[in-house]
Amino acid sequence: MRLRIDLGYDGTAYAGWARQPGQQTVQGVLEDALAIILRPPTPPALTVAGRTDAGVHARGQVAHLDVGQVPPDNVVRRLDGVLPDDVRVRSVVVAPDGFDARFSALSRRYSYRVADGFADPLRRTDTVLHGRPLNLEAMNDASSKLIGEHDFAAYCKQRQGASTIRRLLRLDWERDADGVAVATVEADAFCHTMVRSLVGALLPVGDERRPVDWPAAILRVGVRDSLASVAPPHGLTLEAVKYPTADRLAARAQETRRVRR
Repeated sequence: MRLRIDLGYDGTAYAGWARQPGQQTVQGVLEDALAIILRPPTPPALTVAGRTDAGVHARGQVAHLDVGQVPPDNVVRRLDGVLPDDVRVRSVVVAPDGFDARFSALSRRYSYRVADGFADPLRRTDTVLHGRPLNLEAMNDASSKLIGEHDFAAYCKQRQGASTIRRLLRLDWERDADGVAVATVEADAFCHTMVRSLVGALLPVGDERRPVDWPAAILRVGVRDSLASVAPPHGLTLEAVKYPTADRLAARAQETRRVRR
């Protein structure tokens, strides 16, 4: 039986999602809590929609877990009693046939928060301070040139044998009610550090240190530019993961597993 687990977390105190020896990770504390609640014969092994880095947050993370028995009705409440306060499970349900938290996903949506004026000290763990005023019109102009399917090698920390071709569905900036610049970034999938690298290239456009065409020029060259920094992790939050209808879950997982060239 496969369970779908929807959760959120403040990533400040964690070395990312993935379990690592000697490190506190979100996967580690959640698997440990599930072991206490479900008492499976083997240690729980979670598969997640997006493996967030150290310091990155999530509001709409999704994972799945294969188990041998139906979970108790009060599993969410019992998990709340075991998990630390900075990791909360919203729901645990039996997943439909063909569901895979990672491969069935149609897209992931992130937000990135940047304060270029007054910075609320109560939001310091999820908002990056930027010392120069940002021109969001210029940033949106630059962002629009990155939309579509491209090889994002220049914006990814490459891994052996992994494709860097991704379809960027949305990348735009707006100010929230407090005047904070917030990017919304959505793609069918992201490679390692891709969102933070895109933000790192767009911030110099916003404060007029680089021209509007600069981020797209980096994309075309296909090589990381030393002048385009990777933005800090704590401004990034995984907001939502989108899935197809139940009858398309297995087919989507099969499509996603194909390596793109």
